[in-house]
Amino acid sequence: MSRDIRVVGILVEKRASHAPEVQDVLTRYGSRILMRCGIPDPGRERGIITLTMQAGEDEYRVMENDLRQIEGVSVKSVSLAEAMG
Repeated sequence: MSRDIRVVGILVEKRASHAPEVQDVLTRYGSRILMRCGIPDPGRERGIITLTMQAGEDEYRVMENDLRQIEGVSVKSVSLAEAMG
């Protein structure tokens, strides 16, 4: 299976309520996560998580779908495969 590098941005609204569900999903894919950065936005009750991952296309799709199933979670990602040659 081909694995590429992908940067994933996750916006979590009402983070106090949804953070445990998001954490459960990220834990399942932890072996594929190379870097994780989280920024709370207490004034707006949301958080932003940025991941750098190395995984196959199917793994990304399943993880992103799992995250989108959580109310208040938005996910966007970009593959760096083309930039890496």
